[in-house]
Amino acid sequence: MAAFDAAELYARGAATLLASWEAIARGAPGAAVLRLPGVAAAVFPHGPERGVYNNALLERGLAPGERAAAVEAMAGAYAAAGVDDYAAWVHESDPGLGDELAARGFTLAETTRAMGMSLDELAVPRPDVELAPADWSAYVAYLHGVGVPEGLLAGVDPAAFHLLLARRDGETVATALAHHHAGDCGVFNVSTVATARRQGLGTALTARLVHDAVARGCSTASLQSTPMAERLYAAVGFRDLGRILEHAPPPSGSRRA
Repeated sequence: MAAFDAAELYARGAATLLASWEAIARGAPGAAVLRLPGVAAAVFPHGPERGVYNNALLERGLAPGERAAAVEAMAGAYAAAGVDDYAAWVHESDPGLGDELAARGFTLAETTRAMGMSLDELAVPRPDVELAPADWSAYVAYLHGVGVPEGLLAGVDPAAFHLLLARRDGETVATALAHHHAGDCGVFNVSTVATARRQGLGTALTARLVHDAVARGCSTASLQSTPMAERLYAAVGFRDLGRILEHAPPPSGSRRA
């Protein structure tokens, strides 16, 4: 397999992320991922996805005028859809974009970490995990059981994702998704119920998805991690590609015209 540097891994992961949003948008009424100059905005005007997937990824390395235009285009897209609550995602290596958002009243709400790997860096053997059938309706029910909005992802075409459901004593206790795009395996929604945590299930499902990706011809893998899960993914072979700073817009009444 070809070697990939950090910039290439980040770019491949960003492309897979946007492709996964597009797959979800195809199953959500009125939703779309708008590819605008300098920004891609996932616009979900209706629930239950409205509360989760209204996110925009701003490009790195824009010139000052391009930054302003990208933020304007993003804000305009959400305003046109009647969406007030969304997140503008900026890589930490681009402080100019952060300054542009701050000048418009955006505030930092959350951070995640972009991680990626060349699949020849896979550091763990293929795990033996007891899996349930990959039943999408069972997955939607599982998500509701762990606290996400009822019906989230119910309209998604299951063929767009590779789903793993881990089972213990006949019960689904952990799940993970992969979406493949242009040779990259994006890993999403790794989740374990509270009673089954700290038993290695998240690591096992992630490793299983990545091993399956090798078998399907992928050459890289990507994901975004919460601070709590970074060590889990590093154990599989993922490396740090920098933080993603997620900025929330100001209250609608105080936004700059």
